[in-house]
Amino acid sequence: MSLATHRLQSSATSFDGLKTIIRGNSVWLLAIAFAIFFSLQSAFFLTPFNISNVLTQCVFVGLLAIGMTPVVISGNIDLSVGAVVGLTACIVVALQPYGLGVAVLAALAAGLLVGLVNGLIVEKMGISSFIVTLAMMSGIRGLTFLAIGDISLSSTDDRLNTFAMLAIGPISIVVVLFAALAAIVGVVLRFTSHGRNTYAIGGNRSAAVDAGIAVSRHVIANFALCGLMAATCGIAMAANLGAAAPSFGRDYELLAITAVVLGGTRLQGGKGGVAGTLGAVLALAILRNGLNLLRVSPFYIPVVVGLVLIMALVLDRRVNRQAMRHGE
Repeated sequence: MSLATHRLQSSATSFDGLKTIIRGNSVWLLAIAFAIFFSLQSAFFLTPFNISNVLTQCVFVGLLAIGMTPVVISGNIDLSVGAVVGLTACIVVALQPYGLGVAVLAALAAGLLVGLVNGLIVEKMGISSFIVTLAMMSGIRGLTFLAIGDISLSSTDDRLNTFAMLAIGPISIVVVLFAALAAIVGVVLRFTSHGRNTYAIGGNRSAAVDAGIAVSRHVIANFALCGLMAATCGIAMAANLGAAAPSFGRDYELLAITAVVLGGTRLQGGKGGVAGTLGAVLALAILRNGLNLLRVSPFYIPVVVGLVLIMALVLDRRVNRQAMRHGE
């Protein structure tokens, strides 16, 4: 083989590898494009304060999206996470007179319980996760309003708010906690048997059953994790605002699903990952923040976010079709 031929083959291999990297991380390229655009449009975008603000905005939707990712990979969905945020935020504030530790543990337990109930109903009764979690969302939201009323609860323990204000340099401790949780979920999905089985279940549930995988156990575990992450989001939101209300988390389930899908996770299951979800969360946070800096009416922002999602899905489908056509 001549040296020139060898170099051509090496270049082709490198190019194919570059295409794979770009296709797998296209949402990160979108986030970078948004950052460049808004930095050129507003002198305030790249300030340390605004960057810290963008990262903090990533946390709340990000916690829900990270928890939602394994659920969607396994071929399910959880619409109750927004309602769980409102419930657990109210719990952690309402129970503070009994001790902050008790309040936090009660909120986490409530989120975990909701997730377990969702998973058990879906698996043991064979009902669609869409229907189960939609009913759970409505029920939890209604019960929270019945218990608390249409009011806001003020935090009585300053330690919760003080914790949320801690920072490592310009980075909030809440952002650091979010990054750590995202890394843990990512490692679980990629490097454990539970993660591999989650992909197998979403890819072909019947084949997973035939292979001897305990499908119900893995699906229930993913729902439980999703509920726990939603509870963590509720606690973080209450800590950040120093208050709680039953309306907390309203429509956040839609933002979380948007981030998961935009990040490359298929709604049919079997494909996706935490890295893509993180990129989508960052891209959406930059987009919303940039539009606010440009003083775009808040009524237009959901429209823009929806258009971006549709465009991303169309482009992703075209790229996947081309890859299948070329046997990549």
